[in-house]
Amino acid sequence: MEQTEIRAVIKYFFIKGLSSKDIKSELDNTLGDSSPSYTTIKTWVADFKRGRKSTEDAPRSGRPKTATCKEIVEKVHKIVLNDRRSKLVEIAEAVGISTERVHYILTEVLDMRKLSARWVPRLLTPEQKLIRKMISEECLARLQHNPVDFLRDL
Repeated sequence: MEQTEIRAVIKYFFIKGLSSKDIKSELDNTLGDSSPSYTTIKTWVADFKRGRKSTEDAPRSGRPKTATCKEIVEKVHKIVLNDRRSKLVEIAEAVGISTERVHYILTEVLDMRKLSARWVPRLLTPEQKLIRKMISEECLARLQHNPVDFLRDL
């Protein structure tokens, strides 16, 4: 169950007149190990006693997580595709976010890693594998057919 659903159940039992201990035992019987702690239940019951109506989290202060939005990820991706030897600091300055966020975007969101001073995808998609195979076969055929022309074209 999601947190808001559990809080709604706590609110329902509170309105029914159950104590915090009774609510805890009911939730333990129903949810088992995923049941919230007694302290959590007690806190929510106290909030409902003070007149709280909502089971949603209250807004919190602090910096919002905007560095990993779609637009920023696309900017970072374009920079890396243009120059795979880009450094984290250079990308961070170009986009205007921290180097830690750039590293997170590259490694976790875009699933890339640094290899021989280049940012490369960790795994190729099936389409990319097929393209690589076709190009390799074409190069091998050209090399076997006429090695002099092939080496001259490089």
